[in-house]
Amino acid sequence: AFFAFVGDLSGQYVLDVGCGEGYNTRLFSQRGARMVGIDISTKMIEAARAEEARQPMGIRYEVASMNDLSLFEDETFDACVSTMALMDCADYAGAVRDIHRVLRPGGLFAYNVCHPCFTYEIRDWDYDHDGECIGVRLGVYFQEGAYEEQWWFGAAPEDEKAATEPFTVLYFHRTLAEFVNPLCEAGFRIEEIAEPRPTDEACEQDPRLKKHQAVPQTLCVRGRKG
Repeated sequence: AFFAFVGDLSGQYVLDVGCGEGYNTRLFSQRGARMVGIDISTKMIEAARAEEARQPMGIRYEVASMNDLSLFEDETFDACVSTMALMDCADYAGAVRDIHRVLRPGGLFAYNVCHPCFTYEIRDWDYDHDGECIGVRLGVYFQEGAYEEQWWFGAAPEDEKAATEPFTVLYFHRTLAEFVNPLCEAGFRIEEIAEPRPTDEACEQDPRLKKHQAVPQTLCVRGRKG
């Protein structure tokens, strides 16, 4: 859904902000974009570079914070994308300003994040008598600050699960307004937002998606530098 939302980037010089190990960076590259990926994690960038060495795609990876893009000159990129990373940024408004700086006039900025209205402070999911999800009960929407969660590698191969350790995820809750308004303040013109809804076919392949036919999991935003 996100790739369809972003649209065709073939031939464009694109920055992937918070690229992690480069999985989505490579998918954008396969679709014809000329990619640069940055991430604050040295280990993630090492993994991305190792994959680039194994299967060269012409992608440049650098260790950098989305709050400090000083590696790049003003008006360097045709587009900037970010896949499920900006909700983990301590200074979102600062990141948006720096992304605006490195984009050329008319440049595209597209990202997706955990939906700020429905994915934080989840107390419980509500189901009807047939087991169909009908909604979610939430806690306080207007909250501030950093939050931590413990996650596990639930999708790890069975013979490796015993060796995996829980890890801490740090995120920063923001309201919908706190995601949208900094874009306008930085000088972006918002073109579209989307709240992808899984298809029946997708839910058949992964039943965990079923509840997101009732409540969106992600928010996609696309803007353009004026």
